[in-house]
Amino acid sequence: MCGIVGYWSHRLEVPPETIRRMAERIAHRGPDADGVWLDEGAGLALGHRRLSIQDLSPAGAQPMVSVDGRLVLVFNGEIYNHRILRTQLEAAGWSAGWRGHSDTETLLAALQLWGLPEALTRLNGMFAFALWDRSTRKLALARDRAGEKPLFYGRTGSSFLFGSELKALTIHPEWHGKINRDVIALYLRYAYVPDPHCIFAGIYKLPPAHWVEISEGQLSAPLCYWQLSEVAIGERRADDESVLIDELERRLRTAVASRMEADVPLGAFLSGGIDSSTIVALMQAQSARPVQTFTIGFDVPGYNEAKHAASVAQHLCTNHTELYVNAADTLAVVPEIPKIWDEPFADSSQIPTLLLSRLTSSKVTVALSGDGGDELFCGYNRYALGYSLHQRLNRLPSFLRRGLASAFQAAPAHTIDRVMRHLPSRLRSPALGDRLLKLGCVLDHAKGESFYRALISQFHHPAALVHGATEPETLLSNPGQWPPLDDFRETMMYLDTISYLSGDILTKVDRASMASGLEARVPLLDHDLMAFAWSLPLSMKLREGQTKWALRQVLYRHVPRSLIDRPKMGFGVPIDHWLSGPLRDWAEDLLSLDSLSSDGLLNVNPIRQMWREHLHGYRRWHYQLWTVLMLRAWMEAW
Repeated sequence: MCGIVGYWSHRLEVPPETIRRMAERIAHRGPDADGVWLDEGAGLALGHRRLSIQDLSPAGAQPMVSVDGRLVLVFNGEIYNHRILRTQLEAAGWSAGWRGHSDTETLLAALQLWGLPEALTRLNGMFAFALWDRSTRKLALARDRAGEKPLFYGRTGSSFLFGSELKALTIHPEWHGKINRDVIALYLRYAYVPDPHCIFAGIYKLPPAHWVEISEGQLSAPLCYWQLSEVAIGERRADDESVLIDELERRLRTAVASRMEADVPLGAFLSGGIDSSTIVALMQAQSARPVQTFTIGFDVPGYNEAKHAASVAQHLCTNHTELYVNAADTLAVVPEIPKIWDEPFADSSQIPTLLLSRLTSSKVTVALSGDGGDELFCGYNRYALGYSLHQRLNRLPSFLRRGLASAFQAAPAHTIDRVMRHLPSRLRSPALGDRLLKLGCVLDHAKGESFYRALISQFHHPAALVHGATEPETLLSNPGQWPPLDDFRETMMYLDTISYLSGDILTKVDRASMASGLEARVPLLDHDLMAFAWSLPLSMKLREGQTKWALRQVLYRHVPRSLIDRPKMGFGVPIDHWLSGPLRDWAEDLLSLDSLSSDGLLNVNPIRQMWREHLHGYRRWHYQLWTVLMLRAWMEAW
C-alpha cells in the first residue's frame, strides 16, 4: 500500500522540490520509502510514498520505469493475481525477465505488453495508478473496480494535478482550493461526498472501474472498463443450493488466500459479525499458525461487540487482541478527523475504525476486513425490514399514508421514548420516536426510487441549508440510469455498492488504515466473487427475514450458530449521548450563531433549532448534527 501524487504543469515552471513536498504530505500512506521522477521537458512530475508489503528490496521501489524506458508508473494498492499474470505474460512473449517479485513490476510489464485497456481487464486487485508514456506524452489514471483505493484529479490554473489524498495537491503553487457549494448540498444529504464529485471546484474523484487519459492538455471523459450493472442483470444460478454453497465457500477461500500473501506480518479485523467472522474462519482454515485478530470494545450497552468477537476468536483459536476504550479515548481523535479524511465525512464509525486501525498496526502491517458483505449478500435492514414495511404501507390509500406521515413527523419523540422505558423489556423498541420520525419522512414516497433516496438521506432538502447551492444530480437521483432488476431489493443492493460502499465504507477504511500505516484488504470485493454473489438468487441471500443466508451457511461450517445468530449491530459510537455530554462544549462552539454565520455558507436558523431540540431531548438529531459538525470542523481545519 502506498500513496501517489503528481502534476503536469507544461505552462508553468515548478520548482523540482515541489513534487517531493507533495509526496511528504501523504507520508503516512508510505512511511518506508519515497521516490520522485521528473520529465522536465514536459513539465511532468510523479511522486510516491511506499509502505513495503511485497518485495521489500529496492527492486520494488517507485516510480518504476519500464524495461524499454517508455513507461513510468506510480501505483498504490495490490495486484493479487500478479503471479498468474507473470505466467501469462511469459506465455505471450515477455522475454525481458524480472528484476524482483513485486506486483508493481508485474503491472508495469502488463501495461507495456498488453496496453492499458486490456491490462485493466486482467487485473484482480485494489489499485489506483498513474502511467506516463514518454513517447506519446500521454498520462493515464486508473482505479480498481470497487473503489478500494482513492484517486483525486483535476485542473487548477494551467496545471493538471492528481493524488491519493487532497492534502498532497494543496502544496502545488497553482492550488486554489475554492469550495464547491453545490457539492456541500450533496454532502449534507449523504454524509459523504459521492463520486465523482469533490468538495473543491475543478477537482474530481475518479469513479471505480474507470480510467482517464490526458494528452496535449485535453482531459478525456472517464472510461469504464467493468460494468457492475452488467454483472447485476446477469442470469441467476438454478443449481442445487448445496452445490452453490460449496462453490461459494471455494470462491471465498480463494479470495481470502490471495489476500494473505505478504512479506510482512498479517492479521484481521474481527467484530464477531457474519462478515468478519467468515473472513477470519477461512483465514484460520488456511493458516498453519494462529491468525492475529483485533477488536475494539466499548463499555456502553448496545455498542460493544468485543465480547462476541472474543467468543468467535476463542472458538477459532486465533491470537486475539482486544482494547476497551472509554469516551475520553474516542473523543481525543475527533479533532484529527478533518485532517485525515480531507473532505467532510460524517460516518461516526470512522472513530472506532481509526482506533481499531491504530491497535492493529501496532502488531501487523496488513489486515483483512469483512467489508462488502452487506451490499453483496443483502445485509442491511433496509433490504428486509425497510422494503417489507414500504410494501405494506404502499397498499394504504394515499390520503391515509399522507396523514400517517404528518402524524409521525409531528409525534414528540422524547415523550414516546419516555413511555417506552416504562414498558416490559420485551415490548420496548429502542429510539422508537426517532424511527417514527424517519418513517414519517419516507411514507410520502410511494415509488421505490424515491423511497430509497429518502431512506438514505440525512437531510431531505439539503440545498435549502446551503446559501446559493443547487444539489447536483447523481446516479441515485436518476433512476433512468439504474439497471432493470426485477426486485427492488436488488436495485438497492446495486445502488449501495455503486455509491455508499465506495463513497462511505471504503473511504472510511482506507483513510483510517492508511493514517495508521496499515494496509487493509477486502476479500469480499474480489470481482470474481462479486460476480458469483450476484449470480445467486435473492432467496439465497434473504430468507424468511434472515439476511446473508448463503454466507451464514458457509460460516456455520466453521463457527456454531449460537455464536453468530443475533441482531445486527453496527460498528458505531454513542454520538447521541456524547453530543449532550462530553462533546457538548465542542459542538456548541461549532454550532454557535457566530460560528455558523462566519462564512455565510449555511442557513443558520434550522440548524440552531435542531441543536436546541436535541439538547432538550425533543428530538434525537445526532446523525444530522454530526453531519453539520463534521462540515464545520472541516471548514476550520482547511
